[in-house]
Amino acid sequence: MQVFKFGGASIKDVNAVINVGSIIKNHGQKPLVIIVSAMGKTTRALEGLLANKNDTSFEQKWNEIKSFHFDIMRGLFPSKHPVYVEINTRFTELAQLNYTSTEAVLLHALVVSYGEIFSSIIITNYLNQIGEKTQWLYAPDVIITSKLYSEGEVDWKKSKERINKALPSVLAEKIILTQGYIASCAEGVITLGKEGSDYTAAIFGALLGANKVTIWKDVTGILNADPKEIKNAKQFLELPYSEASEMTYYGASVIHPKTIKPLATHKIPLIVRSFDNPESTPTIITDKGLKDLEPSIIYKRNQCLFSFKVTDYTFVNEVNLAAIFKVLHDLNLPINMMQNSAISISVCFTYSKSKVDKLLSTLNTTFEMYYNTGLKLITIKNYTPFALSEYTPPKATILMEQRTRSNYRALVKD
Repeated sequence: MQVFKFGGASIKDVNAVINVGSIIKNHGQKPLVIIVSAMGKTTRALEGLLANKNDTSFEQKWNEIKSFHFDIMRGLFPSKHPVYVEINTRFTELAQLNYTSTEAVLLHALVVSYGEIFSSIIITNYLNQIGEKTQWLYAPDVIITSKLYSEGEVDWKKSKERINKALPSVLAEKIILTQGYIASCAEGVITLGKEGSDYTAAIFGALLGANKVTIWKDVTGILNADPKEIKNAKQFLELPYSEASEMTYYGASVIHPKTIKPLATHKIPLIVRSFDNPESTPTIITDKGLKDLEPSIIYKRNQCLFSFKVTDYTFVNEVNLAAIFKVLHDLNLPINMMQNSAISISVCFTYSKSKVDKLLSTLNTTFEMYYNTGLKLITIKNYTPFALSEYTPPKATILMEQRTRSNYRALVKD
């Protein structure tokens, strides 16, 4: 039993979809579940549609998204193929959604879900056309969540019941192809967070007891740095679950932060592999312990340094901390780094203007508050003297700095 996940870059155009078909023919061992993201930059385009829902440019943006998908279909299918009618029907649904009265979080999830719906229908039809018997599955029918902010918290028990009822009999005969990123809650469709398709693959892998989960990326595997930032980035051939999980926490963007836990719990290997070069050596993530790992250099941008100072001449205590942490939790502002003195506490999180405004208004009677935006968080994991000398930022730019036995972190002006 295998699970494959293909992201937007791997299905961005006609040649990319043909390449995915080739990968499935050559590397897909059945039973097989395939998870796909939206094609190319469709999710961003759909968010643009939302941003212009009351604008005269709405129709133009809607037509651009439709033309993009129909151009791909014309490169894959004959003119009379039923996929054209199916996709056209979905675009009609998208145009007729209630864009004014639906709650913002649910409207966003519903609109962006069409990116995955379009791609999964197109690729299901293409795989059937090339002789790979495939059945389309609507992921929100089986991945059940609670409504939590803009991201769903998976209900593992209900999801397992749905998956066990819907999938095993089909998998005996066909590949199942479904969508990443989207799930359902009692109120409707919900997302699993940015880049949540990786997490979807892990959910299916864990609940089906897969032998392995493979994420097909535009890199050969997990590197110790972003090659766009650091030219001599090196690939890890093996990584322990714990190391990979920490790297995602610190901001490494190759895999979604929630992906590791369900796979580690069930001891399912995670393979990160290149769709451009499927024969290259991938990165394999397991429970195997490894020593002397290469240092990892991770940058996390759009950070905000937010400081709380007590106003009554007392010290920061557990009551103050509890009040701050509760509001941060309620606003879904995970702390990426923190530091405190006797009378203040400073936290670093990913900046959101609306959430910062809410934070200021909620705690303004208890604390003096200050913040800086446009910052970059640098993490050097498993540092060596050379890594510190090479990648430590100049002292003049550092706003907050920490060092432990193995990790160095600095928050700097970007």
